[in-house]
Amino acid sequence: MNVIDENGNVTPKSNEESKRILAGILAIVLGPFGVHKFILGYTTQGIILLASTIVTCGIGAAITSIIGLIEGIIYLTKSDEEFIYMYQTNKKEWF
Repeated sequence: MNVIDENGNVTPKSNEESKRILAGILAIVLGPFGVHKFILGYTTQGIILLASTIVTCGIGAAITSIIGLIEGIIYLTKSDEEFIYMYQTNKKEWF
């Protein structure tokens, strides 16, 4: 199955392994700590989530857990090909 981007262009399949399931589950369970961002190689974004949770003594975890929940659901609803293209190849950082 080929992936078609937002412009209608067919993108080639990648030989890269999908981290979709792992990132999705970690985003839902450990979203406030940004673990899913570190798994995908987004170190800066992971540090932002982790720091906002720690600096606010956990109060910021309410917001970052919502971000993690939304991202986890988005990750898990995409196909492996879409996920690899969007988050691992093109490095879409947020949502």
